[in-house]
Amino acid sequence: MTKRLSMPWAVSLAAGLALALTLAAWAPHAKAQGASAPAVTAKTQMVAAANPQASRAGLEVLRQGGSALDAAVAVQMVLNVVEPQSSGIGGGAFLLYYEAATRTVFAYDGRETAPTAATEDLFFGPDGKPMKFFDAVVGGRAVGVPGVLRMLDLAHTRHGKLPWAGLFAAAIDLADNGFEVSPRLNRLIAGDRFLNTFAAAREYFYRPDGTPRQVGDLLINRPLADTFRRIAEGGSDAFYTGPIAAKIANAVQGVTANPGRLTAGDLAGYQAKAREPVCLGYRGWRVCGMPPPTSGGVTVLQILGMLSSFDMGALEPNSTAAIHLIAEASRLAFADRSRFLADADFVDVPVRGLLDSGYLRDRARLIRRETTQGGRAAAGDPPFQKTHIHGAGTSLEQPSTSHFSIVDAAGNAVSMTSSIESAFGSRLMVRGFLLNNQLTDFSFRPERDGVKVANRVQPGKRPRSSMSPTVVLDKNGKLLMAIGSPGGSTIIGYVTQTIIGVLDWGLDIQAAINLPHAVNRNGATDIEEATSLAGLKRDLEARGHEVRERTMTSGLHGITVEPDGLTGGADPRREGLVVGD
Repeated sequence: MTKRLSMPWAVSLAAGLALALTLAAWAPHAKAQGASAPAVTAKTQMVAAANPQASRAGLEVLRQGGSALDAAVAVQMVLNVVEPQSSGIGGGAFLLYYEAATRTVFAYDGRETAPTAATEDLFFGPDGKPMKFFDAVVGGRAVGVPGVLRMLDLAHTRHGKLPWAGLFAAAIDLADNGFEVSPRLNRLIAGDRFLNTFAAAREYFYRPDGTPRQVGDLLINRPLADTFRRIAEGGSDAFYTGPIAAKIANAVQGVTANPGRLTAGDLAGYQAKAREPVCLGYRGWRVCGMPPPTSGGVTVLQILGMLSSFDMGALEPNSTAAIHLIAEASRLAFADRSRFLADADFVDVPVRGLLDSGYLRDRARLIRRETTQGGRAAAGDPPFQKTHIHGAGTSLEQPSTSHFSIVDAAGNAVSMTSSIESAFGSRLMVRGFLLNNQLTDFSFRPERDGVKVANRVQPGKRPRSSMSPTVVLDKNGKLLMAIGSPGGSTIIGYVTQTIIGVLDWGLDIQAAINLPHAVNRNGATDIEEATSLAGLKRDLEARGHEVRERTMTSGLHGITVEPDGLTGGADPRREGLVVGD
């Protein structure tokens, strides 16, 4: 049941937020992050999110006595307004909630689902062959049933303190009165070949002369403000039934090119799920992540579990030796990911076996300190399997996602990763928000070598993800860290590296986030271009690595709990901000 608004509280929040936005430019607790910026510290509560206005809105909710979950609702809605290309109510999310009083981690699944009319050949063209990625993305075909609102509503009934409706106040104000286009949003609009395909998105993101909205242009989104008002008043039911649901279904089915199969009935039947988090011990700490349908939690834990066999703390951060070991463990973990991980409601995923300590020790023995395994590693044979081995599948995950971390005054925490998949999703805009293209996270091929792929399209199934919201606990079960990132399948490497930076190398959270990236997804070892890692390319190649220099735009946002308060970090590669009291 959704909690209703008491009007004096809503007015108080709106007034408080207006003051916060006015003062935030010089407030001592609000520091814009940069490559050399120090970590931000606070005594009691903190928000680290991908946009300054979202961070400030979340902090204002905490100041009103809200829980970390209350702040998460406000942050997500503001991100929908100011960072529409990355996340929002037209997409899905995974959320971990740490409850300080009981030292318990809760996991909430708001991943999109395939329509009931979806079939295994959803992404096959008329020629009987898999479609090209962007042929599948643009339009209705790849739109899954959005899950983020049902998930937040479910979590709010369990962990919220403030009325649901008031949590939309900041987002409604921004949508009604406008916000200035940021340099990042401008670049993404200008660089997108498909955003002007459909009228609603074209009218919103482009000037009347057809040029992209420029930095500083005021974007006003009154349709989204009206949508938020309806959801604030009616709870998530106002989105999943009635006029909004009908509008979504009509938009998905009604596009001339590439129509989809989502119906109003699919929306009405969507269920967010509370799941058991996956956890693993790592050098005395306990690391917890999301279970399937995301592969992120299991794969991060597998990499850490294999690296437990090596003294990572004795290695220099981002040295050749360190990158080599992380890449080799990641190579093995991604081999298992490709074969085994998918929606566990449809496939028997051997999570227990994949995280078994003996199995991970055996996999770690395949890692050689001085030379790479080379090429593509084979999947292992984990214990406790219930069914035959599935064929390895492939899918192309896009990196336009958002992550935020929150800790409230009671010590409760949220680590939430949210996405509409590729930048601007399907490019279909309905009532002020963009619809996702998350169904492209399924394997386009349902079979490989005559064996069914675990992550194939099936009606009602949730596509595999790499989103990796993570919390780390100390030996007593107290919160140590909340962390996560966008980045498609590279999320797993970004999060793992940051955890190692804090736990093994003793870096503060901002310094760990600032580390240049190196990621292996069972193939080439990718290193972040124009960073110090370029100097290691020759050494890595001498160990047998195929090395590629790439742009690697993570969006890590994390908080650690220190003896004297909180420390937060925001990724300098994006436009995030850490704020706290």
